[in-house]
Amino acid sequence: MKDTKLSTFYIAAVYIGTVVGAGFASGQEVLQFFGHFGMYGILGLFLTTGLLIFFGYLILAFGKRRNASSHLEVIQYAGGKWLGTVIDWVITFFLLGGMITMAAGAGAVFSEQFNLPFVLGSIFIIIAAVITVLLGINGVITSISFTVPLLIASVFGLSIYTVVVNYNTLLSVLAGYYNPGAAPVSSWVFAAFLYTSYNILLSVAILAPMGSISSSKILLKGAVLGGIGLGTGALAITMAVLSTLGSSAAYEVPMVFVASSISPIIGIIYTLILLMEIYTTAVSSLYGFTARLSGGNKKVYRYIALVSGLVAFVLAQFGFSNLVGTLYPAVGFAGLLLLGALTYVFIKDKYRPRGEALLHPEPAMKYVNKNRENQEE
Repeated sequence: MKDTKLSTFYIAAVYIGTVVGAGFASGQEVLQFFGHFGMYGILGLFLTTGLLIFFGYLILAFGKRRNASSHLEVIQYAGGKWLGTVIDWVITFFLLGGMITMAAGAGAVFSEQFNLPFVLGSIFIIIAAVITVLLGINGVITSISFTVPLLIASVFGLSIYTVVVNYNTLLSVLAGYYNPGAAPVSSWVFAAFLYTSYNILLSVAILAPMGSISSSKILLKGAVLGGIGLGTGALAITMAVLSTLGSSAAYEVPMVFVASSISPIIGIIYTLILLMEIYTTAVSSLYGFTARLSGGNKKVYRYIALVSGLVAFVLAQFGFSNLVGTLYPAVGFAGLLLLGALTYVFIKDKYRPRGEALLHPEPAMKYVNKNRENQEE
């Protein structure tokens, strides 16, 4: 992978693919973090889009500067020895939590849409994710980037149709609906930061090593395109869920209900696409967790991947919406440490001597290498 130059679209697709999944594409995430705030939730989504662009690029740029092979180099660079260690372990175990949540999401889809046992969905997604992770980083990135265009196209098509059909309902909901008591936190601004922080935690394991295999200009464009794709996709889902709020909110997977209300066939198609997105997020989460704990040991890597799949299966039985509503906000609070560390280093870097800024990591690396040579002499 180190000799490969990734395109802007490829970087954006992988960024989107690591964030979307059971919570995002199902509508459960956006309902809890934004939908319950009504019109203010829409403002929160615009704020979230900007934050995802900014922090996504910081991670890519840090990854390039450190020539990162995992998220560890970037986290230690941003947080230092002590804070970096804390953030590293939070990220590592949240990656396992992301895998657990995806397994629960697959179980919910199998149960609600196919009338099949919950455990069957969990087993299916875990086996698929473990097999892909055993293939290594190439298999992970390929699997993620392949499914993103399908999701984005289906989300926008489904949402536009739903909003047009239920336009009057959406206007009345936006004008009068405001129920922060049902959201994980009581402030839409804070919800935007929490939503960003746990999604950044989820994506850093893939974004950090990706930063070392493309140019700074492409990394910036990829982060912008990826952040806009995530923000507009979440906005479209929020509009669709709010326009059918009286019915869809009662389901574990609101967007599949929305799709099925149009046509059973459309419902099945969207369900299959949703399962693909659950799969990509499960893969990215499991890969990040396994790569971090294995330390480059291939035998240990395989062992951890298999054991992690078993653990995820057991813990997924707690239920999908329960995991989204408790695990994600809890880790989001911890993720604020990462956002703070990234921001601090970015500001510090902007004012470092000789103007070596983060936005130009290549000159900065020359400066670092020169200092090393001077110290050795």
